[in-house]
Amino acid sequence: MPSLKDIRGRIGSVRNIAQITRAMEMVAASRMKRAQDAILAARPYSDEMREMLSRVAAVVGEEVDPLLARRPVRRVALIMITTDRGLAGSLNANALRASLRWIQQRIQSRNGDQPIEIEAITIGRKGRDGLRRAGIPIAAHFSQLGDRPAFTDVTPIARLVTEDFLEGKYDEIHVAYSTFITTLTQRPEITQLLPIATPQQEEGADVENDEYLFEPSPEEVLSRLLPHFVAIDLYRAVLENQASEQSARMIAMRNSTDNANELIEDLTLVYNKTRQATITREMIEIASGAEALGG
Repeated sequence: MPSLKDIRGRIGSVRNIAQITRAMEMVAASRMKRAQDAILAARPYSDEMREMLSRVAAVVGEEVDPLLARRPVRRVALIMITTDRGLAGSLNANALRASLRWIQQRIQSRNGDQPIEIEAITIGRKGRDGLRRAGIPIAAHFSQLGDRPAFTDVTPIARLVTEDFLEGKYDEIHVAYSTFITTLTQRPEITQLLPIATPQQEEGADVENDEYLFEPSPEEVLSRLLPHFVAIDLYRAVLENQASEQSARMIAMRNSTDNANELIEDLTLVYNKTRQATITREMIEIASGAEALGG
């Protein structure tokens, strides 16, 4: 049985841990509010731009811009967005599990006799380490975007993947990240970044405003808008993952604080029982000694 000194030491250690996790919870809560505001502000712009460009792309055709061109899929790139730091619950594990499952499915879906090759471009250390352990080739790695990622931080990554797609290095590029649903819910999601997908019109549905007038030309308009849209779509994924990270970390630290407080209560109960047993044993020893002397 541990001594009273050992139990007091454990209670003190757990209390210190509870103070640390409580402070980390408060920090994550403030960052979570800022990250949530950022993604809620970015979603409407990204959604409207995607809808507009998708409808325009459906009208003008794939031959207008190479970013719309579809070709036989032989090489695929997956941009894996995770966190640089841990202590975010199961956020990174869920994203990594979903990505590995998706990679396995794509590898099994052969393009005729040609196997599909998949490489990863990682944003965040956790995804890089997980994919490296799984044996997935990593073409490039980016980290340290910080708690306030700016659009300029994502632009070089978007330019890199766009150039790789235009050069024919990859036939498709997808993005894997954790989308923010609520403070308690974050869902892994994998979306196609390139080629830019056009909407699937329902059969027999009426389509309005399908004719556009371009100045100076469709090629020049789309050549300016499409690279910007790729960067916007990637930036949104980074913001989604950032909001998910702060939410998951706040919940994880809250759960850790609650568990630490429960452990303190259990250790305090053990301490009191041990002290009571010690006092009772000492009283019995004193009474036995007195009885022996009296006899």
